[in-house]
Amino acid sequence: MPDGMRQFPALVLNADFRPLSYFPLSLWSWQDAIKAVVLDRVSVLSEYDMMVHSPSQAMRLPSVIALKEYIPGARRPAFTRFNVFLRDCFECQYCGENYPAPDLTFDHVVPRSRGGRTTWENVVTACSCCNLRKGNRLPRECRMWPRQAPRQPTSWELQDNGRGFPPNYLHQSWRDYLYWDTELES
Repeated sequence: MPDGMRQFPALVLNADFRPLSYFPLSLWSWQDAIKAVVLDRVSVLSEYDMMVHSPSQAMRLPSVIALKEYIPGARRPAFTRFNVFLRDCFECQYCGENYPAPDLTFDHVVPRSRGGRTTWENVVTACSCCNLRKGNRLPRECRMWPRQAPRQPTSWELQDNGRGFPPNYLHQSWRDYLYWDTELES
């Protein structure tokens, strides 16, 4: 198998033709996509020019596939560091600057040392400088208030925020399926 074969992921859409996830983008390896096609679990919507061969047949690699059975999205998103960053659009809630995920931390608005809990309603995205400056003080003590009150987002909000951060690579065949459900500008 040529090394280039590893570079043919398939965009995975739910049965309603929306991506299962925007951020990270729902992608399957070409091997998983072929397996799902053979098991008749997906419909192939677009293909690469690359072919794979078995002893009895040849098949073009799928570039866009849609599940045949709808998978409902999670009603409540998982509380993870990454989802906090995504909720806050990778923006420090104190200085307002945008940073890549590796350069961000999260801050307890009410510090844990003062009874604050690690929950959606008490954690915000912060850059290292602001987090260090705030320390274990309350916002009123250091005059540092979050730009937006921390709250639990819906799964839809996280998906919507994820659309604003497209991955580095988008195959041409995927473009028709990624943003068709966004509001058009007038």
